[in-house]
Amino acid sequence: MSKPISNADLPVRRIDRILAFMSLGLILLSIVCFLAIMIGSAAGAEMSGGLWPTVGVVVWIAPPLAFVLMLTVLIMSFVRRARANRAG
Repeated sequence: MSKPISNADLPVRRIDRILAFMSLGLILLSIVCFLAIMIGSAAGAEMSGGLWPTVGVVVWIAPPLAFVLMLTVLIMSFVRRARANRAG
């Protein structure tokens, strides 16, 4: 019977770290854009021109994209752990 590999034995790959930080960055960007829309609306800014449409699109696109990136990190981690357990 093989001995399971502990979490300390599996190194964190660079791609995992990049995808995790990209996911976190997208969530933070989405929150900042959402707050900007709230503040801009309260201040009476014209939301149909300038950068406001782009800010609005970021609020809609960034969270699902961050979710997909985080799911990718999880799946890659599970696959790597399964391969390590199978090989060891």
